[in-house]
Amino acid sequence: MQSRLRVHGHPIQPMLVTFPFGLFVCATVFDLTDVLGGPAMLGLVGYWTAVAALFAAGLAVVAGMVDLWDVPEDRTRRTAVTFNLLNASVAVLFVFGCLMRSGVPEHGATGALVLVELLGLLVGAVGVRLGASLVRQFDPRNTEPTSFDGFGPPATSVAGGFGRRRSR
Repeated sequence: MQSRLRVHGHPIQPMLVTFPFGLFVCATVFDLTDVLGGPAMLGLVGYWTAVAALFAAGLAVVAGMVDLWDVPEDRTRRTAVTFNLLNASVAVLFVFGCLMRSGVPEHGATGALVLVELLGLLVGAVGVRLGASLVRQFDPRNTEPTSFDGFGPPATSVAGGFGRRRSR
């Protein structure tokens, strides 16, 4: 499967998913710090970080829907649909969290809000795992090394010519 949305040969959707997830983690850390007695300003920062993450999640969901058009009707499609549903459910949980704090002065965080956000991050972690398996399945050349071989010398040498393997 080739993604319709690509930059320099790489699919956009896996890149876009990292932004909202990272922002959701930051929002949760800010809110947790606010609940544990940190400055009240951190609750406001957590709120606006979650709002920014929701905008980024919207872009990721749209890119995921575009990519679903090309997924074959098999187990892979079910995995891709599950991945996109998990990402959307994380966004729904954080929308719920933003609505919970809309009536609170300065959009401060509460313990219940932090629990909702932690649940959202748990669901998001499952989504990240599924997304990583999809990327490995569709682009095997981008797999990470599974041993310390990835830290070794390069396979080609400029002095030895391009494209030729060095003997070890």
